[in-house]
Amino acid sequence: MLKLSLNILQPRQWALQQALSDAYVTYERAYAERLPFATLTSVSSPWPAYPATSSTTVQLGLIAGGIPVTGVVVRTRIPDSNNYPVAGGSGTTITNPANMHVWKVQSVLTYQIGGRNYAKSRTIIRSQ
Repeated sequence: MLKLSLNILQPRQWALQQALSDAYVTYERAYAERLPFATLTSVSSPWPAYPATSSTTVQLGLIAGGIPVTGVVVRTRIPDSNNYPVAGGSGTTITNPANMHVWKVQSVLTYQIGGRNYAKSRTIIRSQ
């Protein structure tokens, strides 16, 4: 009977863990999409220009017994190669006549549950 109950609980724990991490990376995506472009590309941006990164410890939620699940989110933004040099690329007026600035905004969430490491990432393309 004990073995049967443990077999039932394991998939539920997995679903709960996935729900917690999915909810957080959904927040990261929404944050990256709603941030004004001027703020996103500024020196004080939450997503620094690659190769720089910013790391923040976050609480994803609580699992059974009120145990907090924490993780680390690492953020960076990568310029498109066709951006003008001032925006991190090597584009010219011939290759980029519209003066588009395109950035790949990336968030990577890493967390540990039950001694196992997990990672999820979201990449958003922003342009102006």
